[in-house]
Amino acid sequence: MDKLTFGWEEWVSLPDLGLPAIKAKVDTGARTSALHAHDIEVFGPAKNPKVRFNVHPISGRDDVSITCSAPLIDRREVTSSNGEAEQRFVILSGLAVGGQSWPIEITLTNRAGMSSRMLLGRQALSDHISISPTERHLQPELSYDDYHNATLKRSAPKRALRIAVLSREDNYSTRRLVEVGEARGHTVEVIDTTRCYMAINTMAPEVHYDGKRLPRYDAVIPRIGASITPYGTAVIRQFEAIGTYCVNGAAGITASRDKLHAHQVLATKRIGMPSTAFAASPKDTSNLMGLVGTAPLIVKLLESTQGKGVVLAETKKAAESVIDAFRGLKANFLVQDFVKEAAGEDIRCLVIAGKVVAAMKRTGAEGDFRSNLHRGGSAKVVRITKLERDTAVRAARAFGLGKAGVDLLRSESGPKVLEVNSSPGFEGIETATGKDIVGKLYDEIEARVKPQPARKRAPDMRGR
Repeated sequence: MDKLTFGWEEWVSLPDLGLPAIKAKVDTGARTSALHAHDIEVFGPAKNPKVRFNVHPISGRDDVSITCSAPLIDRREVTSSNGEAEQRFVILSGLAVGGQSWPIEITLTNRAGMSSRMLLGRQALSDHISISPTERHLQPELSYDDYHNATLKRSAPKRALRIAVLSREDNYSTRRLVEVGEARGHTVEVIDTTRCYMAINTMAPEVHYDGKRLPRYDAVIPRIGASITPYGTAVIRQFEAIGTYCVNGAAGITASRDKLHAHQVLATKRIGMPSTAFAASPKDTSNLMGLVGTAPLIVKLLESTQGKGVVLAETKKAAESVIDAFRGLKANFLVQDFVKEAAGEDIRCLVIAGKVVAAMKRTGAEGDFRSNLHRGGSAKVVRITKLERDTAVRAARAFGLGKAGVDLLRSESGPKVLEVNSSPGFEGIETATGKDIVGKLYDEIEARVKPQPARKRAPDMRGR
């Protein structure tokens, strides 16, 4: 390496951590380098632990925060210049200065009193570096501008993430989320939604689980069962309040689960769907049916799932009987036009991040108009039209869902959205299409958790 001369303070870069520019004070009295970090938490398996932490690289700018993670190589006692000893986590990272780079050990410490964001100790100052203690910034000057433009996101390193899956079921979809995430080097923890509880306050909202505060996750993947929608979405709102990226937000899940609300959302966005009607009074039964059309009709519970609570009434008399029965149970339901030409088939489009990543045609079991795979239906890969693709994307976007299963019927007047599912299963569509759908979901998560450029502050009237 070429010889370098450092002053008592230099601009350095830590590209492995996604820190393109940081001012470091050279401290030859310290053995190991130190980085001022906060929210320091260890995660991952005991055999291969990692540490996640946040760094404010610009002094005085707490709004500029970079989340980092790195393998944990040690934990050791460090005595600071004022004689205080503390246990610190130690990581290994590349240090880049003046076009050269080399690995250094860095301890992480949450010391708000540190005037510099970083201290460079003797271990980081290899043989090719000499020190000029009376000078500063002898190496090329870097710029904090990198934290304010798109370069920050483009140059961010791929890092290990800590991800929570909100699920109460040990099924194919949950297992796949864990297996694929861990194969990519992430730590994926399955959390039982109903065992979460919340501390709701303005300063530090928290989610607790089994007597402990849950750590800071990079992302949350909700798989909330219909029976716990109100509580599950409350937990998701709490994660959103903390600032955690949630693949599907609480508002979108709530709206999609209520079929009446969902169809009102679709209608507002002018997205094609079967003619639908709803009424509370039994006196309006005939008028309700008249709004939809002639028999056969679909009578559907508002909170039906997997085809349960969905009845095909082939005659007007049969429809009246079903409606009377649902009303007798004090159940909320809606009435829909039956799209005959669909012939018991629908198309499930899996939408991730505004793109249809896979589509399959589902066909109902013999004698069943419902095409749900849970009810014995079959599935096969299908090629969809541009209009069907656009309809599915618009439907997912209408609910603000990053991941959605959009069910379409092929009708004579174009695609009709039957349902927007905020917790679609992966088994049927991965089996039918042979695609790694879960991998595509992680592609989006990894892209979304990269640091976002922060706004520059305008100088005040005194020019500062």
